[in-house]
Amino acid sequence: MRLPETLQKLIRAGENISVEFKRSRTDITKDVYETVCAFSNRDGGHIFLGVKDDGTVAGVEPDCIMQIKKDFVTTINNESKMFPPLYLTPEEYEEDGKTILYIYVPSGKTVYRSAGRIYDRNNDSDIDITDNADLVFKLYARKQNTYFVNKVYPAIPITALRKDLLERARRMTRVNTEHHAWLDMSDEEMLRSCGLILKDPDTNQEGLTLAAILLFGSDNRIMSVLPQHKTDAIFRVFNVDRYDDRDVVITNLIESYDRLIAFGQKHLNDLFVMEGIQRISARDKILREIVSNLLMHRDFSSGYVAKLVIEADKITTENANLAHGHGNLNLKTFKPFAKNPPIAKVFREIGLADELGSGMRNTYKYTKLYSGGQPTFTESDVFTITIPLSEAATASVGPTSNKSTTQVSTEVGTQVSTEVYSQVKLSTEEIQKLLDYCKEPRSRQEMQTFCGIKTAEYFRKNIIRPLVDIGLLRLTIPDKPTSSKQRYATTANGLLFAKSENRSI
Repeated sequence: MRLPETLQKLIRAGENISVEFKRSRTDITKDVYETVCAFSNRDGGHIFLGVKDDGTVAGVEPDCIMQIKKDFVTTINNESKMFPPLYLTPEEYEEDGKTILYIYVPSGKTVYRSAGRIYDRNNDSDIDITDNADLVFKLYARKQNTYFVNKVYPAIPITALRKDLLERARRMTRVNTEHHAWLDMSDEEMLRSCGLILKDPDTNQEGLTLAAILLFGSDNRIMSVLPQHKTDAIFRVFNVDRYDDRDVVITNLIESYDRLIAFGQKHLNDLFVMEGIQRISARDKILREIVSNLLMHRDFSSGYVAKLVIEADKITTENANLAHGHGNLNLKTFKPFAKNPPIAKVFREIGLADELGSGMRNTYKYTKLYSGGQPTFTESDVFTITIPLSEAATASVGPTSNKSTTQVSTEVGTQVSTEVYSQVKLSTEEIQKLLDYCKEPRSRQEMQTFCGIKTAEYFRKNIIRPLVDIGLLRLTIPDKPTSSKQRYATTANGLLFAKSENRSI
């Protein structure tokens, strides 16, 4: 039978993560089984026996074809050679008068071993990962039907979550839905609706999931269950050997979003961009998509530190990833996969993200408007997004105090400004001065003295509480809001509002 055109195209394209050539003219070598194992552990692949590494068809000796087929089938059904056993049959084709044996290896549902060793596919190589605990763990995680963030912690009560974050999430749902269902739910009902309270399949005990703690837990609580949780934001334009500015973010995902957005706004100029007849902030649109992707879709089981890096000519994000493919994604053909569905659901409900797959399309759209280039999305064990920048994006323009840090985004700042006017019993200028004063954590008494207000209860009800609810101030001891050691500090959004020069609402 003549080699089909589809298989001819694979040979012409050369070896890659899913195609392997083996000469195997007279017998089948053991590295064929290593490739079978690697393909089964990754995304499947195509093996051609009788083809040289450069794609030249050498052919299999006609007298050896039957024995090679027999040896292959016998070996992959031998548990001591391949575990679990596989059921594959080489197909015989002719090309240029020479015989090729073709083997299609599907992706397996479990982890496979060849002669007791575990192999994984990386580019066009079969890598023995048996002694690499981290890679083996990630391989098992890819094969599981459950998600790491669904790990259940029965011993952690709902009261251990930050009440202020749960309330903030409720308020944020109003951006898209005025009468959102969460507004009438208790904390427990709200968490259950998002799949953040589950039953442990091993112990049959019910409890909060890791996703719930990452979203709404205190910093100490998050560190106790996931000590590797961290996002590194780096600005590297002038001091390219080290960095010009850095923010190591170790907090819940909602406030991590705030800080990463603020970091990007601080160091990227908001260039004049028109969409139709309306001016938009393409910078903020891009930051929203890449930051939400960085936080929602990472592999939290990995110790790889997630990064947001701003350089003179590009923005790069990197995060550990349970890959469903390899290489650059094509906007027209890519198929989105939900990496952490419970976290993604909460982000969508509170308006920090949209439907699965829309982020990539939006990033293409607004990158074209912002810099004229095209972003690159690279799927691998580390997922990478690269956004090209024009020189104007990171250029210093005017006094440093008037850089983009003074601009409050439409999605955060203007909304916050309106709420500040309606709830806080201070003028805008007084609020800005107080937020600037609280860059260093302050006690209620210190803040009250600074504002010249005598009544403690009035100050708590009409100033501290609204600023905390809005997200401009945070408690340094969120688990104990009435603690005598309680201090209040300005959040990233608070710093943006304090520096804003747009004082008219």
